[in-house]
Amino acid sequence: MSLNKLVAGRDTLAGRLTRTLILWVGGVWLLCVFAVVWYVDREINHNFDNEMVEVSHRMFAMAVQELEKLQQPSQEPPREPLIAPKQLFSEDAVIYQIVDLHEHVLLRSAEAPADTFDVPLAAGFANNPSWRIYTVRHPTLGLFFQVADPLDERRHALNRTLFGLIIPLGAVLPLLALVLRNVARAELRALQELAGEIEKRSGADLSPIALPGLPRELRTVGDHVNRLLERLSHSLDVERALAANAAHELRTPLAAARLRLQTALEHDLQRNDVQAALDALRTLSHRTEKLLQLSRAESGASLTRTRVDLVQLAGAVAQDFWQDPQNTERLVLKVPDSATPLALGDVDALAIALRNLVENALRYGGGRVVVEVTAPCTLAVRDFGPGVNPAQLETLRERHVRHSSDRAGYGLGISIVGTIVEKHGARLELSSPPAAAAHGFEARIVLQPA
Repeated sequence: MSLNKLVAGRDTLAGRLTRTLILWVGGVWLLCVFAVVWYVDREINHNFDNEMVEVSHRMFAMAVQELEKLQQPSQEPPREPLIAPKQLFSEDAVIYQIVDLHEHVLLRSAEAPADTFDVPLAAGFANNPSWRIYTVRHPTLGLFFQVADPLDERRHALNRTLFGLIIPLGAVLPLLALVLRNVARAELRALQELAGEIEKRSGADLSPIALPGLPRELRTVGDHVNRLLERLSHSLDVERALAANAAHELRTPLAAARLRLQTALEHDLQRNDVQAALDALRTLSHRTEKLLQLSRAESGASLTRTRVDLVQLAGAVAQDFWQDPQNTERLVLKVPDSATPLALGDVDALAIALRNLVENALRYGGGRVVVEVTAPCTLAVRDFGPGVNPAQLETLRERHVRHSSDRAGYGLGISIVGTIVEKHGARLELSSPPAAAAHGFEARIVLQPA
């Protein structure tokens, strides 16, 4: 069980973030340590070198005076170097020697080992395995003064300094790892709360997620989730509306078809009853098509946005109706002679809307029907039938409205048109009677130009 918990903890986002932060912070820490080592080594050597330069310039004259005291009055340089008296504090004694231009050692401090100054004679710094040598030339005399500093002292000083710096830094690492772990968990608690709110959502609860205090990145995720929930809620509403509309619209035609067929069976398939049953089934098919059109229009998921030639669209719809000889003389198409109006929308959805308007006008207009395309982007369908009164005109966009027993009115078809127009960001204008007419009905779809 503990192993499973350990594996689960490592697989969490907080665990991954903690490991990543520790690795990166540890890497940066190591780089900083290396930088500190380099800087401290450089500064320690610099300070030691400065001290050697100061000591050499301060002691050169004193060493020359000591050489003059010890040197015999002779022209020949001594074969062996003279040894200066021991200094007062031998543990802090300066190790030096005086050399002439011919590299003869004239004077050497008593504390200097024999092979200390085993470097080429030249002004400046030089190193051998154990010593760092600084050589300076006298400005007037042909003498060189060399000072030696043991490299071990520098290494000991560097180690002491680094030990004092790195040990506290190393002790901080476990504390830093614990802090990073707690910080990662605390900062990701908002993500856990967001995940918990999403988990609570279901088909029965698609309310928006409200979590104040989220960081900007999680606010963006929350906004996207809320938009997704809104679309899901809309889809479920469309599904419920389709079920309710189907139950409302299909109940009567189904009952009529069943009654007619039952009557035809009881009367040995009377022709009139069979015809009535066929009419009821035809009505059922028509209403089913309208319901599917309405469901598609309400969902709006499949609507595209392309350039639509309104003249071509109106011509295609009119051609469908002209297939029926009864509509050849009744339906008239008017298009502009100049530029073709181009709208932005879904050609199939706009065809459904226009087809519903023409179908309603042919069915309820009782006379000539005019389909007109006008600039800039308007589709108009008008008939010259009895029309509707102002009170009925206000309710035409509502579903399942019946204005009389013998006429179904413009009900469901107008509702489909209104939904499609709304999804296109356009306007549906209804008027009865049309302008410059005594009676009739006109519907206009005003679209956005492409």
